[in-house]
Amino acid sequence: MVLRVAAGDSNLLRQELRGIQETTCRCALVISNKVSKRSVKRNRLRRLLHDHLRQRFEQRNDLAGRWLLISLRPEAAEAEPTQLLEECDSLLRSAGLDP
Repeated sequence: MVLRVAAGDSNLLRQELRGIQETTCRCALVISNKVSKRSVKRNRLRRLLHDHLRQRFEQRNDLAGRWLLISLRPEAAEAEPTQLLEECDSLLRSAGLDP
């Protein structure tokens, strides 16, 4: 799993979203076909991590305007869900994003 953090740029958003003030960070997940050829498996991983990140950042206002990108590596398909969530938490801690 790889984590990248960047300052948000509202010019990259769609026109209707540019004027909205952000109250939290934006998170994106990249899960390629190398992780799993089956979209069902990739979507399960995506839902698992999105829910986890939503719980982590829902009440945090100090990250407003930041964008996070998480990329899964091919070996993530064989990992247990708890192992993936622990790795995600350790990445957030090492980036200084975990309270």
